[in-house]
Amino acid sequence: MRITGARILWETLVQEGVDTVFGYPGGAILPVYDAMLDYPIHHVLVRHEQGAAHMADGYARASGRLGVAIATSGPGATNLVTGIATAMMDSSPILCITGQVSSDAIGSDAFQETDVTGVTLPITKHNYLVSSAEEIAPTIREACYIARSGRPGPVLVDISKDAQIEFAEYERDRSEVRLSGYRPDLRPSTDEFRSAAQMIEDAERPVILAGQGVLKSNAMQELAEFVNKTNIPVAMTLLGIGCFPASHPMNLGMMGMHGEAWVNQAIQESDLLLAFGMRFDDRVTGNLASYAPNAKKIHIDIDPSEINKVVRADVAIVGDLRETLREVNPLLQEQSHSTWLEHIDVLKQESGIRDVQNLPGNGRLLAAHVIHDLWQLTQGQAFVVTDVGQHQMWAAQYYRHDRPWTLATSGGLGTMGFALPAAIGARFARPDEEIWVIVGDGGFQMTQAELATCRQENIKLNIALINNSFLGMVRQWQEFFYDERYAATPMVNPDFVKLAEAHGLTGLRVERRNQVESAVQRARNTEDTVLIEFRVAQDEAVYPMVPSGADLQAMIRRPMNEVKARAPRSKSRVE
Repeated sequence: MRITGARILWETLVQEGVDTVFGYPGGAILPVYDAMLDYPIHHVLVRHEQGAAHMADGYARASGRLGVAIATSGPGATNLVTGIATAMMDSSPILCITGQVSSDAIGSDAFQETDVTGVTLPITKHNYLVSSAEEIAPTIREACYIARSGRPGPVLVDISKDAQIEFAEYERDRSEVRLSGYRPDLRPSTDEFRSAAQMIEDAERPVILAGQGVLKSNAMQELAEFVNKTNIPVAMTLLGIGCFPASHPMNLGMMGMHGEAWVNQAIQESDLLLAFGMRFDDRVTGNLASYAPNAKKIHIDIDPSEINKVVRADVAIVGDLRETLREVNPLLQEQSHSTWLEHIDVLKQESGIRDVQNLPGNGRLLAAHVIHDLWQLTQGQAFVVTDVGQHQMWAAQYYRHDRPWTLATSGGLGTMGFALPAAIGARFARPDEEIWVIVGDGGFQMTQAELATCRQENIKLNIALINNSFLGMVRQWQEFFYDERYAATPMVNPDFVKLAEAHGLTGLRVERRNQVESAVQRARNTEDTVLIEFRVAQDEAVYPMVPSGADLQAMIRRPMNEVKARAPRSKSRVE
């Protein structure tokens, strides 16, 4: 059939299984919006294009499907940039479609013209500029394939306005997409399997470092089989949380800058690290020169560019993690590692296992209290979306996840403002699941306008706003490393309860711990979106903390009294 490029776009997206998109209309994308009304597509109108990218990201993380964001040219397209970079750093499959000025005006500085493919080249897995209607269908199919396959990531397609308007022949193409030079479904090479198995058998103090790659490859069962056979304990990255049940006795907890003290110590004392789908981020390793100095490393990752990029691997296996573990597991011998596990138990005792009941609140409401109680009241079954900052680390520490894919957070880019729009996207992916948004007062105000999207779409979210009237994590760094010189971190905030009510939503306020349960239960039993403002202690810090660039074991521990902890003076520079 002969139809417009705009209709070809929707025909192709529907063929790709897309039924929900997040966007904001404008002149250069209007033909696409006009054609959308004739297709079975639910469009979610955002209040800022950054929100559209985060919603597509949240949808992708919650569903495992492709998230789609749409914007017009110029500022509409550039407003997507932060969300695209967030998705790129966290390997989230999203497709961003932007309108562009007519092809004959490209390069002329026309109204609302921006070279968005040039702008986003470093933060996309791939991008395209389409200037004819006949190019739209094959480009969209390729873009969807690239975004989903291999190590997932964002792809942007910029479509000129004349390409949207002109007619072209369209016939549904059901053939498999094949791209010359792009072979993302890497089956692992068998050359290194036996070397890895032998290294595992010889190790006395091994630790598994489980990253988001376990989730992305759906290798949770294979990881469990590996652990059950080898009795090797599992430490997780922030984005890996949920890939191995928190209640499992072999789960050590989170590693890195704000990870458990005993986890970091075990890593430093290990003789073998098994890095499964993780990339040795600097927040995980600390000072590379002193990182796990006596440990050999086995690194398994689908992205060959990650191998030996940061930490040199003794055995490197490039391939899908699930397929790799399916090959390696039968080669392994039954092991116990009882001496090593007993030593880690001693490290836990020496570190003082975190007990929220013993935190020195002195009558004040602590964020740790809020998140621990939220975990108990939801029985750990909620889908949690966090913003970035102190509350993010407390959520990782105190909300325990036994199920995979129940935590969404911005790990690589650390994007404040991520949580609320990402949770909206997650709601469309999981319409029946309990969703809690955990945000700080700083990041929430960056994208708080999306409360209007909650109201317009009539969706149900529960928002736990941790309000300490500071940019809390930056304040903590200023306290520890800058002699308590609080430059630009104290905040004068709006009345968040009235803000929720102004959007036609429910707002609640909690100032004491004995109010937490009733507020949480009221939120859970209310049909519309509820925002609970938790007014917490202003000077609460996240412990432990590894100073940036310091040795992994050089952790600042929680002080045993009310005297503030101090970092070594040699580690005084924020990086």
